[in-house]
Amino acid sequence: MSQGGGSMQEKAQYQLSELDKKLSNYPALQNFEQQTSVPKVYVVLGLGALYFFLVFFNIAGEFLVNTAGFALPAYWSLQAIFTMGKADDTQWLTYWVVYSFLTVIESMINAVYWFPFYYTFKFVFIMYMALPQTQGAQVVFRSVIQPVFGRFFEGGASSESLRAQADKATGKSS
Repeated sequence: MSQGGGSMQEKAQYQLSELDKKLSNYPALQNFEQQTSVPKVYVVLGLGALYFFLVFFNIAGEFLVNTAGFALPAYWSLQAIFTMGKADDTQWLTYWVVYSFLTVIESMINAVYWFPFYYTFKFVFIMYMALPQTQGAQVVFRSVIQPVFGRFFEGGASSESLRAQADKATGKSS
């Protein structure tokens, strides 16, 4: 076997072991693994693959995607409420604003009839927005929502308010 193939296999094995460490924090998965002798990593990856398969072939796609867009972010939002830090609060408030806009626009244009594999793309997009590692909700908010609606709010990102803030900071008057 070539060195590149072994390297890829080692990387995959490392990722599986890291996932296994993270999944060890959940007693239900630990108990399931002990009772069935099926590694919890394989259970989680199998369920994830099944979930994506159902979404891809639109077998209850709307329900599954909306559940993914609501359940995990709702859990993480509740967790953020009970922490003292403000960064996670901002992450989840931004997520819910973007998710709400997406839901309203989706209902207006009835997107599922216009785009093939709509729920697959929506699922990937929602995961991009929801995962704290990607900060996708922040990117979408700053790229789309803030430029359009920022001018209606104090401290919004309109060019006039930015110019006024810059002039104020440098002591210049307009």
